[in-house]
Amino acid sequence: MSRGEKLDIFIGATIEDGWAKIESPRKSSLDDTLLEPSKHFLLFKKEKRRGKTVTLVGPFALNKNDTEELLKRIKKKLGCGGSYKEFWMEFQGELKDKLRELLVQENFRFKNTH
Repeated sequence: MSRGEKLDIFIGATIEDGWAKIESPRKSSLDDTLLEPSKHFLLFKKEKRRGKTVTLVGPFALNKNDTEELLKRIKKKLGCGGSYKEFWMEFQGELKDKLRELLVQENFRFKNTH
C-alpha cells in the first residue's frame, strides 16, 4: 500500500440494520438568560498551565460586550493579562483576593465557600 491510498473498511452494520444516530441537545451549565451583577454567584478556580498559575472566576451570565468591558477594566486595574472563555474569566497569576475586591465593587457576589 502506497501513501495516499485510502482504504474502504466495511464494519458490517448499516443504518437499515436498526442503528440510529442519537442526537442529544448540548447541555450547558448556564442558560442563555442574562443576569445582572447582583444575581451572580461566582466561584474561583486555580489551575497550573505550563508551570504558571492561572486564576479563573465565573461563571458569568452577561452579554459578551459587557463581559469584555468588565474584563478590560479589571485587567487594567490589576496590571495582568487575561481572557474570557466559555463563561469564565482567566487571569494570569494568583489574584483571588484582589479579584474578589474588584468584583465586589462591581456588585458581584460569591458563593460562601470562596
